[in-house]
Amino acid sequence: MQLIDTHVHINFDAFKPDLDAIALRWREAGVVRLVHSCVEPSEFDEIRSLADRFPELFFAVGLHPLDVEEKWSNDSVSEILKLAQSDQRVVAIGEMGLDFFKAENRDQQIEAFRAQLAIAKQLDLPVIIHCRDAAETMAQVLRQFCQEHGQVKGVMHCWGGTPEETGWFLDLGFYISFSGTVTFKNAKQIHESARIVPSDRVLIETDCPFLAPVPKRGERRNEPSYVQYVARQVADLREVSVEQLAAETTRNACQLFGLTVSELVTV
Repeated sequence: MQLIDTHVHINFDAFKPDLDAIALRWREAGVVRLVHSCVEPSEFDEIRSLADRFPELFFAVGLHPLDVEEKWSNDSVSEILKLAQSDQRVVAIGEMGLDFFKAENRDQQIEAFRAQLAIAKQLDLPVIIHCRDAAETMAQVLRQFCQEHGQVKGVMHCWGGTPEETGWFLDLGFYISFSGTVTFKNAKQIHESARIVPSDRVLIETDCPFLAPVPKRGERRNEPSYVQYVARQVADLREVSVEQLAAETTRNACQLFGLTVSELVTV
């Protein structure tokens, strides 16, 4: 069974003491590819070094909405564009998006989001979208951008929206990725959303080191091997085998990010 964790942050300090052991565990769990998201462009060199160390790792470059206020500048577009073109292992722009839960600089976030959408469109790369308490505005911005510039491909990562909101982004052609939150007992709207996403549009992730899934929820650090628990829960919700869910999500990740799993990583 092959799995792809489509959103990790293994450059964070929480992983530094035992990253080789963590990699052994994700390989033993069948994780054959990982997509490393980027919170801010200054992470790029460190993430690229991790990809040198772990050949199953591919990565993105972008600016998280909660960092826009302090780190978005007139040079940000050229910086992200240059970095994205500097390495063939860059498979996406992001993570980017809107977060109205923790920040109120809505206009500035929208400006940075649209600019990064334009970079992705120029490079024909997918986007990794962070959306928290902003689904309606997010859908409006995406609709307008697509009307003006054409279709953008991408994923709504760590999705926690309602089934109605899920439908908005499916209609826009986006993939929907579920994280450890889908394993939480009271996450009813996420469960419902996981049931309705078409089989060719569903993805799985850990968003590690955050949001460890059940049965690891009490642990302070999530890790890529735990994507297997996300896969099992999503499979149960959709009433399919975990093997089928793994095959679908692996195929979808390869389709979206231009990955291949023909050369498998061995333990």
